[in-house]
Amino acid sequence: LEANVLVTDGPIFHPEALLLENWVQGEQHTYVNRDEVDVRGTYNLVVAERVLSLEVTGELSKPKAKVVIDSTDYKVDFTPDGRLVSLGMQLDTLGLDGWWRLSGNVWMDSRIWEGRGQRADGTWVEWSAIRQSEPVDEDSTFQAQPDSVQGDVMYPFVAYGNVERPAQRTVWFERATVWTCEATGKFEQADVVIHNGKILAVGEALDEASVFGSNVPAYERVDARGKHLTPGIIDEHTHIAATRGINEGTQASSAEVTIESSVNSEDVNIYRQLAGGVTTAQILHGSANPIGGQSAIIKFRWGASPQDLLFEDASPFIKFALGENVKQSNWGSDYRSRFPQTRMGVEQVYYDHFYRAREYDQAWKDYRQNVRNSSRKARRKNALPAAPRRDLELETLAQILNEERFVTCHSYRQDEINMLMHVADSMGFTINTFTHILEGYKVADKMAEHGAGGSSFSDWWAYKFEVKDAIPYNGAVLHGQGIVTAFNSDDAEMARRLNQEAAKAVKYGGVSEEEALKFVTLNPAKLLRIDHRTGSIAVGKDADIVLWDDHPLSVYARAEQTYVDGMKYFDLEEDAAKREWMRVERARLIQAMKAAAKGGGRAPSERMHLHYHCDTLTDENR
Repeated sequence: LEANVLVTDGPIFHPEALLLENWVQGEQHTYVNRDEVDVRGTYNLVVAERVLSLEVTGELSKPKAKVVIDSTDYKVDFTPDGRLVSLGMQLDTLGLDGWWRLSGNVWMDSRIWEGRGQRADGTWVEWSAIRQSEPVDEDSTFQAQPDSVQGDVMYPFVAYGNVERPAQRTVWFERATVWTCEATGKFEQADVVIHNGKILAVGEALDEASVFGSNVPAYERVDARGKHLTPGIIDEHTHIAATRGINEGTQASSAEVTIESSVNSEDVNIYRQLAGGVTTAQILHGSANPIGGQSAIIKFRWGASPQDLLFEDASPFIKFALGENVKQSNWGSDYRSRFPQTRMGVEQVYYDHFYRAREYDQAWKDYRQNVRNSSRKARRKNALPAAPRRDLELETLAQILNEERFVTCHSYRQDEINMLMHVADSMGFTINTFTHILEGYKVADKMAEHGAGGSSFSDWWAYKFEVKDAIPYNGAVLHGQGIVTAFNSDDAEMARRLNQEAAKAVKYGGVSEEEALKFVTLNPAKLLRIDHRTGSIAVGKDADIVLWDDHPLSVYARAEQTYVDGMKYFDLEEDAAKREWMRVERARLIQAMKAAAKGGGRAPSERMHLHYHCDTLTDENR
């Protein structure tokens, strides 16, 4: 195997550890020359017939120097360079008027320095330095520290982490009220069995032979009498679990970027939303430009790596946006230079980019055809036609035209919704989802004709001028027109109670309870094109399920257990134990930090985390 090794000058997790070398697949990358001479120590500096005490301290790679005379320190500009040294100093109190510059060689492992220098008047002078003592590390960087209790390694290494990664379980839920969100509807006193990350059986009065056959594995029985079992909740629109910013306000299009590259698997909101029954979400780019970035669909596998959170083989999506956020004309005088500044301008941005994407896509098709038509002789001589220059932005937009990538569009007003559907119709593709869509009730018939879905807020209205016509009956109206309708959060806190948001479709519009629950389970799965995997309780689907202690649409319902791929990522009883562990661990860490501070250790820096929204322009770095 090729070496992948780090080399440091002390314990790797010590705050003062210095990285010396990094070996990547057998290739050495040197950051500090270990053959470099350690020039630190105390010297007798002889210059102009005077003997001065010179002290060189600090880090090996960044030493600093001073002259000490009668307990008074005089700073010296000191620059080592391999076996050469340069010094600059001003010692007027000794009659050495002006700025003196010395340079010389380092001999005998820095036991002797010697060279020449210039006085302030430019005349030359000989000098030397003899080491009197070896370097002493004042900070005692790698001294043995007092013993301290080491905490457990958690997955993830933050609050509410697990000591061990959850494993897939075989679980038999008995006599639950099962909301399948399928055509079979709701079962009373039914059983559900999960095995190897999938739903193995659903029905009433199941027995081992019919479920497992002759090979019965070890399994856990859960008495679910009086409890409710539902599919895991799916949030079509979130901005949690992302880091380093989710917006781009300076360009009209950022189609080339992807949220997948900035997924934060340690965001505690993942755990908090598991506690609310959420198992899957789409992390969207912000809405500061008409054509935003590519989204990331994730499963809430708390403790996994960012890459392992990504929903395998999910259809690719991209964020578009309409309205005040993208035209920027009301952002203030500092935001009047970027096109577009009007809603009509937003329309032209779409046409301009799609026309260019169509030409780009055709250029590549022509190139590939020309390559296929090239003779063998031309191929042998490498005389093939030149390939077009690759453009990641236009490549992404061409995927939309070819219906290989799907659009989720931030939208409010009916005129803009109509406009974008017209753009899509004229360019030959369909808008997959209008998100927010608070005036969707005005154009529901046109949305149904176009084939778009709607992912709305349940009852948000009047929080800014362009949503003044929003009504809480919007979801019910869209659903009544045959549109695939979902409720989303767009908010870290609201996502913890999306089951209650679904209940508002019953209150406002009289949607049946089973259909209302689909607003946060099966319907968002359809909008995200993952309903073949999740969103309902059916044999063969992923075991993404939630056990509730009450009616799932009740404000009193609590998620007792939440499973993702058959792994239990939240348990109400285990959560209480985690809270107690956190209390003890927090106290230990505080005492450890206080003790380190008294011993001259470095205080930990604050870790900033932002709650992103559609219009958040800053990031953790401000």
